[in-house]
Amino acid sequence: MQVYVARSADAAETRVPMLPVDVGRLVKLGAQMEVQAGIGQSIDFPDSDYEGAGAQISADRKASLGRAEMVLQMSVPSSEDIQKLQAECVHASYLDPFSNTDLVKELADRQVSGISLEMIPRTTIAQKMDVLSSQANLAGYVAVILASARQKKILPMMTTPAGTIAPARVFVIGAGVAGLQAIATAKRLGARVDGFDVRPDAQEQIRSLGAKPLIVDLGETGQTKGGYAKQLTPEQLDLQRQAMAKQCAQSDIVITTARVFGRKAPVIVTNDMLDGMKPGSVVELGPAPDDPVEVYVDGRLHARGVLTDVDGELCVRIEELRSAPAVEVSE
Repeated sequence: MQVYVARSADAAETRVPMLPVDVGRLVKLGAQMEVQAGIGQSIDFPDSDYEGAGAQISADRKASLGRAEMVLQMSVPSSEDIQKLQAECVHASYLDPFSNTDLVKELADRQVSGISLEMIPRTTIAQKMDVLSSQANLAGYVAVILASARQKKILPMMTTPAGTIAPARVFVIGAGVAGLQAIATAKRLGARVDGFDVRPDAQEQIRSLGAKPLIVDLGETGQTKGGYAKQLTPEQLDLQRQAMAKQCAQSDIVITTARVFGRKAPVIVTNDMLDGMKPGSVVELGPAPDDPVEVYVDGRLHARGVLTDVDGELCVRIEELRSAPAVEVSE
């Protein structure tokens, strides 16, 4: 089988689909491996490492896509790439099929079999192929590290000859895999941590890590079979935002990790909440499919980057956290 490992067109995506050691395993099984030139550049693996594992290096993406029987890449394929694939090719990557229905139809029209990595069943036997919990776990850790680096206060309580320094307050929104890791990391760094999740079962998990859960009576809520929170009603979202606005105002760092699988994430932290936060507070976005924070500068929504409001009081860092520890998330 002719297998082509392609680089992502998204410059923010630093993960790679396959390491040289994995390429070598497939070569031993008889696969003809071809990788795009510079495939491992983001994690400091030169092309020579892939050649040493038995792969051919290709500088012609169009030709490689056209002759491949299987294509492996991280990000959602572009329409241009799909048109280059031959019929009966197998394409494996993130697809986000609920949000990209036109892309799924395009794959079907080209008679290409698309494997959506995030749709692999979350079972014990498929655990090694998980691309959700494993990536979210690392993103929760990185969110706290990046936020603490931007915060001008230290996180732990510290006693000095001049007096006692109070611990920084961290508020984590969402207590899934990413949120629980963020809570645990912030606690290890000595912060005073509060957590919130709409799922009643999550309150005990928040407490088990030494954090204090924010209790909001939202009425009936629940979770999907995959463990994700169900979408809230507009009335429930209003109640949630009122309670969280008070908590955000007390916090030095706010980390959002909430997501609704297969749907656009609701706006969790609004501009009004940001306006009520203390000068120098940091908001860090976790691994949600869409940015759950309203950030407008000059009337335009910013999706990535480091932003400071007009008075220089509020830092907001928004980026693809799953790709930050590029080596570990690629393994």
